[in-house]
Amino acid sequence: MNGKPLKFCGTSLDDLRSFPATARRRAGLALSLVQAGEDPPDWKPMTAIGRGVREIRVRDDKEAFRVIYVAKFEDAIYVLHCFGKKSQKTARGDLELATRRYKYLVKEFGK
Repeated sequence: MNGKPLKFCGTSLDDLRSFPATARRRAGLALSLVQAGEDPPDWKPMTAIGRGVREIRVRDDKEAFRVIYVAKFEDAIYVLHCFGKKSQKTARGDLELATRRYKYLVKEFGK
């Protein structure tokens, strides 16, 4: 494997595994690109959560899915949260969960 390893916070790995197959494959490919030091095909910064946090955007035929991660730490790429979206706006609970996990990492690594 090239690049940094992935580390999943909380239930994020189980949440990613619950995505439909097509969305799961697309998210996996996007995370592989991040591990190789490249940008995923569809992403945006999530500065409301924290410095260096990004959101991978994935769609399948029916739904939108998101993978929120941070790659700024030396040891790994941390996947903060994975979830499906039904509306344009990201639910407050999803943002709050990702923010809590990010703050924990910053406290843990002091960055």
